[in-house]
Amino acid sequence: MTWQRRINGALVKFTGVQLTRARPTATPSSEGQAPAPAAEELVRPPADPRADRLLVAPVFVMSPVRSGSTLLRSMLNAHPELHAPHELHVRRLTVGFGTALSRKAMEALGHNQADLEHMLWDRVLHRELVRSGKRTIVDKTPANAFAHARIAACWPDARYIFLLRHPASIAASWYEADPVKRTREEAASDALRYMKAVQRARKALTGLTVRYEDLTAEPERTTRAICDFLGVPWEPGMLAYGEQEVVRKGLGDWSDKIRSGRVQPGRDLPDPDEIPDLLKPICRSWGYLPKEEGR
Repeated sequence: MTWQRRINGALVKFTGVQLTRARPTATPSSEGQAPAPAAEELVRPPADPRADRLLVAPVFVMSPVRSGSTLLRSMLNAHPELHAPHELHVRRLTVGFGTALSRKAMEALGHNQADLEHMLWDRVLHRELVRSGKRTIVDKTPANAFAHARIAACWPDARYIFLLRHPASIAASWYEADPVKRTREEAASDALRYMKAVQRARKALTGLTVRYEDLTAEPERTTRAICDFLGVPWEPGMLAYGEQEVVRKGLGDWSDKIRSGRVQPGRDLPDPDEIPDLLKPICRSWGYLPKEEGR
């Protein structure tokens, strides 16, 4: 028994206190440690777009959860020029330097962590696009709305489609997707986070706003407007998009409506008195309820 253990044993016996060795504080440069998120002030456009980016004018669908984004991406993917795969979540891909020396080497090249992450995101999407054989990639991951500023910095030439749906319908669908996981109240509160993120993105970015109710009620007129916005000819095959290669929980909607391969009617809109109070302000902001007098 070492002298340290003998002393510790005596402390426990007479005072009830035991000394333990302090563990070293983990740092982003430690081996095996997850890198810290890039600081917002270090997020910047590509220094040399021609060398730093392979993608040209990617398209991002900014939408809340359960807003019909899987339907929209399925219709867009049926277009011969548009590749709209399942949710990609590239904003969650990070890089780590591993050692202080690698960080120093990248800084000497003019790259910070955000720069390298943006290159990684671009490379992943570009590879997916090249393998599809199409011209333009469309990413519809709902959580992208929370990172709209970084996406805009990463791809200054990106284009945006904002997909809206009646907030109460979003909340109801979010609850029905997993009623064991969340109550109706929790579903409304959680879905509202996404709605607010989309609202912030709409204020910060320029793009085309599309409503799910129009997409399902008048799919041809709505998809024609989208094609005009994207500068591609309209394709009738978008209305009968066919069987999807990826229909899996966690990567978009996996319901029977999506599996049908055709546009299905949306649910009836809720009566005003059925809308949770929590969602009424965003309903007014999006035009699903009349604005209150004096506002």
